[in-house]
Amino acid sequence: MVSNEKVLIVGAGCFGVSTAYHILKRGFTDVTVLDRSHILPAPDAASNDLNRIVRSSYSDLFYTRLAREAIASWKDREVWGDTYHESGVVVLGLSNKQAYADDAYQNDVASGARIKPLANAAAIRAAFPSDVPTASFEEHAGYLNSDSGWANAGQGLATMISKVISLGGKVLSGKTASNVIRGAGGRVTGIQCHDGMIYEASVVVIATGSWTPSAFPDIISNHTYGLSTGQCIAMLQLTEEEAERYKECPVVLDFSSGFYIFPPTDKGVIKMAMHLAGYTHTNGGVSTPRTVTTDAERGLLIPKSNIQQMRKHLREVYPELAKKPFFATRLCWYNDSPDGNWIIGRAPGNPSLVLATAGSGHAYKFLPVIGRLVADVIQGTLNPSLAAKFAIERQYTANDDSRPGMSVTELDVSQLCTPEDLLADAS
Repeated sequence: MVSNEKVLIVGAGCFGVSTAYHILKRGFTDVTVLDRSHILPAPDAASNDLNRIVRSSYSDLFYTRLAREAIASWKDREVWGDTYHESGVVVLGLSNKQAYADDAYQNDVASGARIKPLANAAAIRAAFPSDVPTASFEEHAGYLNSDSGWANAGQGLATMISKVISLGGKVLSGKTASNVIRGAGGRVTGIQCHDGMIYEASVVVIATGSWTPSAFPDIISNHTYGLSTGQCIAMLQLTEEEAERYKECPVVLDFSSGFYIFPPTDKGVIKMAMHLAGYTHTNGGVSTPRTVTTDAERGLLIPKSNIQQMRKHLREVYPELAKKPFFATRLCWYNDSPDGNWIIGRAPGNPSLVLATAGSGHAYKFLPVIGRLVADVIQGTLNPSLAAKFAIERQYTANDDSRPGMSVTELDVSQLCTPEDLLADAS
């Protein structure tokens, strides 16, 4: 491709806007991003949230190194303002409980991260402020990565959208893609939206995240492009005094259980979640996100069993907070690949169609750099080993080992939580 050719990107989430940014930085002058939401960042986008973990702790050295590149960018306050908070991340699950954590530790050390082993319960407790009541952490081991933390996800995404616009990119909201336009020989030449508008381009990038399988069934009919899964999140509100006490806590990420929890935001909100196989919501044979935009009243609710599960794990980190009520929940929808690697590449037999999806619950931290990989695909310069790693039709020889061994479950909407399920636990 040459720089004056049209690039059309569908989806203004992490993959989409990062791709637009990097392709514009390389001199392309006609870049358009379409998004279904009338409000950007989209309220129900996985990339738009209170916070996301920014860690380099991966069992795969490639991701460790790329994450450290991203972290170096996040630290640039002239670019990102106060989006990134380097609270440190306590990684739990060492000592044969989770091989992923053991490999992540070795990769963090090999990459030069500031690592402190936490070999016993006393060492883990010492990673928290002395006035914060924590659990005993008996039979746990882990490490503190001080070169990690969390990012205000919505703020970071909004910042990147602004950068795309400042570089001359067009970001159009309220544009729901309805059809892929094909020319001679079936080559993709553009996108038609529900409003009837057609946007033509030399290359079309599909970066629609968890909506990909349901939004483009004609594309996915003969290939595996990921599975849309809902992941459970819950939030609680601290008092001003509690927020002050807990504000210097690290992120806690337990690879043995999948539970993770953030320090409070500037408004005193603590978010926690489970990194597991998640839930499907099958509609017409395809798992489809169920969000606040598709069900305004109940789209944010999670199964009541997960409320109990998260409260149990919360008690194992912050026992005093486990007595507080949850005030909100959310099903955050991912597009998962079987092995946890992203899907970034040209569609087989359609060189003008590029897929950038299957974030698999760990793409956001790479917002500053992930679009570079997609830009390499567009320009035909992606390293062959990475092209194979992210190939659309690759052979899946391993499962995503960052998640404890559980299977995907179909969401039972009759078992969603009620306001009573969120109440304080006095036990």
